[in-house]
Amino acid sequence: MRIINFQLVLSLLLLTATITSCQRKKDSGDADRQQHGDILKGQLPVVVDETLVPIMKEQIDVFQNSYKESKIELIGAPEVKGINLMLQGRAKTAIMTRKLTEVEEDYFKKKSITPKIFQIATDAVVFVVNASRPDTSVTVESVLKILKGENIGPGQSLIFDNVNSSTLRQLKDIGKLEKISSQYVKALETGDEVLSYVAQHTDGIGVIGYNQWLNAKGSFKDIEKIRTLSVQNSLTKEGDHKFYLPNQSNLAAGLYVLSRPVYILNYQPDMGLGLGFSAFVTGDRGQRIMLKADLVPATMPGREIIIRDKVE
Repeated sequence: MRIINFQLVLSLLLLTATITSCQRKKDSGDADRQQHGDILKGQLPVVVDETLVPIMKEQIDVFQNSYKESKIELIGAPEVKGINLMLQGRAKTAIMTRKLTEVEEDYFKKKSITPKIFQIATDAVVFVVNASRPDTSVTVESVLKILKGENIGPGQSLIFDNVNSSTLRQLKDIGKLEKISSQYVKALETGDEVLSYVAQHTDGIGVIGYNQWLNAKGSFKDIEKIRTLSVQNSLTKEGDHKFYLPNQSNLAAGLYVLSRPVYILNYQPDMGLGLGFSAFVTGDRGQRIMLKADLVPATMPGREIIIRDKVE
């Protein structure tokens, strides 16, 4: 229902934007139109959590091919840096795995900006190890112990893609940890570096985003040297304490406990390109892209059934 309503609103906005654009052109020319913006044309910088860059590149490519007068600049960054870029005014639209905090949002409230926020998919935190390691599973409890600096066994260290990554922040949130010990934790710079390290070493557990893993399966040259660990479903009383691998079906069923929502955060003050891009990503085409990429879309795309009178 949300997609239908949002697409109806988009249609009305398109009509309004067209009428308003014509009136502005008649009254004030191009300068006034640039000030107000258009929902399907112009330029838009979008900050993207770097763990989600692969899927958002695909979304942006399809959007720009459909709307030739649009130009979206993808700015990939670790979560902390990405949000800081928003607060610095570098971008007013972002793709993140969390909403802004009250303190962060106060910056926009002072400018009387009301955000338009939509969930667009479900991603997850994934643990990867060298394929020659004997272990095939891990518990969240043991991961939190490592973050606290406890020695739980040889080779039980964590390798993160970045110290400012959303994956590290999510694990800290789960464990309610203000800070972590660096004794058994290492932070590199990118997800690719984590994969390269794990492919060459057996002394650590890599921590990356699910979308990064999906992308690596088709592009990382040493992917056969890496495998994912299953995670015990034991964070809640309802958990069955069984172990589940990160995949689309387990995420959709709520069995993989380290899932996380993906949001599009639009803090544009007017009917700009950010609103049009939000409508696309939350609409049928954008959600279908999520589904085909093995992520879990926020709303299941509709299916078209063609009924013929006779078989040719």
